[in-house]
Amino acid sequence: MDPNPKKFPILSYVMSQFGSSKDPVWDEIDIEQPSPRSTPTEPNYQITDHMPHLKDPKVQASMASAISEVSQARSVLVALGDRPDHETVDTAKARIIEIDNCDSDELEEVSLEKEVLEGVKKERRSEVEKEMEICKAVVRLDEMHEAYEKLLKDAEDRLVAIYDTVAAVGGGGKGEEVSEEVNEEVVAILQEAATKGVEKVELSGRHLRILPEVFGKMSGLVVLDLSNNQLENIPDSIAGLENLEELNLSSNVLESLPDSIGLLLKLKFLNVSSNKLNALPDSISHCRLLVELDASYNRLAYLPTNIGYELVNLQKLLVHLNKIRSLPTSVCEMSSLIHLDAHFNELHGLPHAIGKLTNLEILNLSSNFSDMIELPETFGDLTNLRELDLGNNQIHALPNTFGRLDNLKKLNLDQNPLVIPPMEVVNSGVEAVKEFMANRWLEILLEEEQRSTIEATNQAQPGWLTRSTSWLNHFTSGYLGAGAVKSPRDAYLDQQL
Repeated sequence: MDPNPKKFPILSYVMSQFGSSKDPVWDEIDIEQPSPRSTPTEPNYQITDHMPHLKDPKVQASMASAISEVSQARSVLVALGDRPDHETVDTAKARIIEIDNCDSDELEEVSLEKEVLEGVKKERRSEVEKEMEICKAVVRLDEMHEAYEKLLKDAEDRLVAIYDTVAAVGGGGKGEEVSEEVNEEVVAILQEAATKGVEKVELSGRHLRILPEVFGKMSGLVVLDLSNNQLENIPDSIAGLENLEELNLSSNVLESLPDSIGLLLKLKFLNVSSNKLNALPDSISHCRLLVELDASYNRLAYLPTNIGYELVNLQKLLVHLNKIRSLPTSVCEMSSLIHLDAHFNELHGLPHAIGKLTNLEILNLSSNFSDMIELPETFGDLTNLRELDLGNNQIHALPNTFGRLDNLKKLNLDQNPLVIPPMEVVNSGVEAVKEFMANRWLEILLEEEQRSTIEATNQAQPGWLTRSTSWLNHFTSGYLGAGAVKSPRDAYLDQQL
């Protein structure tokens, strides 16, 4: 719940000084995380060396009064709980809409026989209302966390303004003039591209901060490189680049992408790495021809819930060095995926259906540290996997199906507290690991088969005796009942029968 000191440095410092934050941790702390990692606190000299006025008691008092509402909001959120993940929120929203649209019809059908079904109607209505309240509570909690994030941004801006006023910091105008000169040159390049039907434009490393309006008029453009600039946003007019197939926006300062990016229906390669993106727009799923998506080195806490249902042509997905806590289950529908890199995140595990990615050849899940503790049993279905990196996690045992990865040639299990397989097997190489796990799997199957055989035998014996007795009773009763004259009953014979 505490503000991220790298994202809100002054706010984090002030809250730690005045006790607003109970346990300040100078690491990647974020409201998306369930709980901060227990890392040693770094000293505050780093920020005070660069901003010495923070030590001034008057400045501290002014700043403390400016962030009182942040402390109050933090206390409320601590009581309410952690922020629900993106997929849970989307599911709750969809269920609310479903209940609104369908439940009234169901209740009308139930109320046809009022006297008979009145109790059923009340019970059904109660269940629906309870489910609706739960879903709304999930959505409200997510909205409160989102509002808290905006509150932190506003508070940081106020603290920066206070400090700037005290320090009386002024800026020069030369940078502005250079930026304008660069923009004029860029406008000329873009106008030429729009009028002459140029298919490729490279504007990398030009210190761009904004894109001119003419940007969206290059309808014939196929390749656009805007990497290594200072772009803070991309205009909605990007939707006008209807023939664009390759877009490079890496190494900028983008915090979001426009929803209109989903209108680039011919886009095949998208690189948004090394930015400040907190999320990818849901509309990115509409770019169904995407073959490669690189969103590494950002601040992503989740991926769009339905991203896998529509990006069925995606072959390469790079989301390493983010803060992703879980992959959406829809990722398992990316039937064309060959390369998945999710190292240096906060993954707690993989979706159960991960084995459906039968074309996957390269998988990197390393350095998810204490969050990654196990893999699902369906992992053995990734039969085309050639390279696997699981280093720097907390995995104690490989799944029993691991021995089925016949094509695996490169394996990294370093820095894991492995028990199965034992370390002497791991140190012997990938083939030794595969052989050990395959033998273990075979032993498990044999034990299961023996257990099933014993259970079947135990069930068959009393069943055979029951069927035999039933058949004998039926035969004797039929035989004795066939004659017109019945013989006298013999007690001994009855007893034997």
